Amino acid sequence: MTGSALFLTPFIRRFAWYARHVAGAVDRRTVAAGLLLIVLMVLLATLLVTIFEQAYTLDSIASSFNWALLAIIGRAPTTYVTTIGGWAVYWVMALFGVLVVATVTASIVGAVVNSLIQEGRGMGTSGFRDHVVVCGWNATARDLIGELQRDNRQLRITLITNSEKNPAPEGVYFVRGDSTEPPDLERAGVREAAAALLFPISDTPDADMRSILTALTIRSLSPKVRIVVEVNDPKHAGHVRRAGADEVLITSAIASRLLARSALYPGLTDLIADLVSAGGSELHRVSLPPDMVGLDFDEAAYRLRQQHQATLLAVRRGERVLFADASGMALRANDDLMVVAERLGRLVPAELRAADGGRTPNLAADGSSVSGQPAGEATGAAALAGEGS
Repeated sequence: MTGSALFLTPFIRRFAWYARHVAGAVDRRTVAAGLLLIVLMVLLATLLVTIFEQAYTLDSIASSFNWALLAIIGRAPTTYVTTIGGWAVYWVMALFGVLVVATVTASIVGAVVNSLIQEGRGMGTSGFRDHVVVCGWNATARDLIGELQRDNRQLRITLITNSEKNPAPEGVYFVRGDSTEPPDLERAGVREAAAALLFPISDTPDADMRSILTALTIRSLSPKVRIVVEVNDPKHAGHVRRAGADEVLITSAIASRLLARSALYPGLTDLIADLVSAGGSELHRVSLPPDMVGLDFDEAAYRLRQQHQATLLAVRRGERVLFADASGMALRANDDLMVVAERLGRLVPAELRAADGGRTPNLAADGSSVSGQPAGEATGAAALAGEGS
């Protein structure tokens, strides 16, 4: 690990945040006065002990200074002083010096302990990069986090919700706060997140309005983060997109459509559930391999099957989804492929286009960003967090 990479680790970033937080929480007047008193006591004790006990040489002054430092923390050797004056200095340092040091130490330790307590209550900072930020808590958020964790144990997840305790399972960093407030989003690390998933905290229209405000705030803080929003009312979908959301999920509409199709075609629900769940064959969105540019749909499907053991379902071209009936089309360099596969092998998870027209990195299996280099197995977690397709 390089030096620059080390300083970007969550531990170091979190430590730096807490150092600033503790520095602001410490009673600076008490600490400053205590440190000044300690310095004065050490210097005065050095002078007096040298006068009472030693000759005026550089070595004796240094020895007396070392003794004074040890005396103020209660560790000085008593045999160093043999006169009444030296004993008096020793007892003053032993009684009052230790008291001053304890006062300064208690002030600093108190601030540190308070920060650790606040950390447990969700008042800390995640320090993550290229992670997933989940805003709001409901049944969908709970199930999604469980799916992400099963699919990729290395993926870092931060939950921000106004709850007294962390409602998420172990392994999810909890930030207690309001997802519409920039300082709370900053603690969740939304500026450097790979994706932000927004969930309504209730089934009322007001919850959708809150999601719109959250999307606006996140987009202002991080123009390139991918935002996926679950809404209650389909009428609000357009407003959510205008607020900066890249994808809008209407759970009730999807569920009703799936139930309707399952009524006509038994077993369809199990098939869809298997495709979007971790384990076995999964639905993936991948970049078009360079050697397939210009091929038609049928030839691309054949090569994917033969070379990558992947089944081609559709081609994503901008906002359009093209299926097999468009087999006469020639594939373009910017096309993404929707495939079903157990492993992607040499296929690269697609880099998703952000709201500003750029492309935001998807997540690799290790939780890092993928920037067009060959990757190992991509995960359903990456698809949920990065695609929303």
